[in-house]
Amino acid sequence: MAGALALAMLLIVTTDQLFGHSTLAFAAAIVMLFLVNRPILGFNCPRCGKNVFFRGKFAVFWPNRICTRCGLDLDSAAPQNR
Repeated sequence: MAGALALAMLLIVTTDQLFGHSTLAFAAAIVMLFLVNRPILGFNCPRCGKNVFFRGKFAVFWPNRICTRCGLDLDSAAPQNR
């Protein structure tokens, strides 16, 4: 996620230096960040379904170790049903 943010900023700065201010560069950066961060929405607590990357309204780079809604330890290995 941090790499994608750096790449988006580099895209905007490079476009600004080469061609002047461009709304298309900002739009491309937003679309790129959205596509890169889309898989984060699929990492949810198996018990209650809360997303493990969100802290309130904000998303962060690292997931929770313990679910803040139900208290499940997300760092432990999943049980294997054999």
